[in-house]
Amino acid sequence: MEFRPCIDLHDGKVKQIIGSTLGHQDKSVVENFISDNDSAYFANMFKRDRLTGGHVIMLGSGNEEAALLALQSYPNGLQIGGGITADNAKKYIDAGASHVIVTSFIFHDGKLDNARLEKLVNAVGKEHIVIDLSCKKADDKWFVVTDKWTKFSDFEVNQESIAFIEQFCDELLIHAVDVEGKRSGMQEELVKDLATWTSIPTTYAGGVRSLEDLQKFRDLTNGRLHVTIGSSLDIFGGDLDYSEVVKFCAVKE
Repeated sequence: MEFRPCIDLHDGKVKQIIGSTLGHQDKSVVENFISDNDSAYFANMFKRDRLTGGHVIMLGSGNEEAALLALQSYPNGLQIGGGITADNAKKYIDAGASHVIVTSFIFHDGKLDNARLEKLVNAVGKEHIVIDLSCKKADDKWFVVTDKWTKFSDFEVNQESIAFIEQFCDELLIHAVDVEGKRSGMQEELVKDLATWTSIPTTYAGGVRSLEDLQKFRDLTNGRLHVTIGSSLDIFGGDLDYSEVVKFCAVKE
């Protein structure tokens, strides 16, 4: 189990927001935290602590400069997502990203687009691809939601679909949409399912808020999943000590 840090960018600044509030014309984006420090500050922190596989997420337009600054500060130490397509993916790999993270490019009109997925693999190679499956429950099943988590796809997340999608990527990033950014505890059922279904490195995001939660996460997954934490960390305005998380996850069991 590894701790995978994050740098979420919105309007060019490092922020923590509730992701499910993006993409709604009639609602304001709920911001948990806005940092006075730039993306390079956090990239250098993660580099200092030898954390790999962290993700830089561009939440909307106006984040290109800050994203590239983070990648330049920690070459090959960070992954990047947000608006990634087969046409621009190589640019970010060349700029220092270890991987590109994709969701909406390969899921559109409510379906997985195999042609787009293959085009992306041809552009950068599966070894540079992380597929983000943002999961939401409906009819007692998990489905991928897209377009800033506003639309359900017909892609059910289960053992069979995970085995299929793993053929096209190096890692998976799984967001539990209903708890992400809310510091309300993890989606335990999803965590247990993912530990059983996945066979490649997989990072879970959503709701982890304490060292007790981290211990529960480790117990539920037998250490098979990696974890990312955002709003709960003290470096992003929360109560959970970042250095304690780094220390906890560095212990191998």
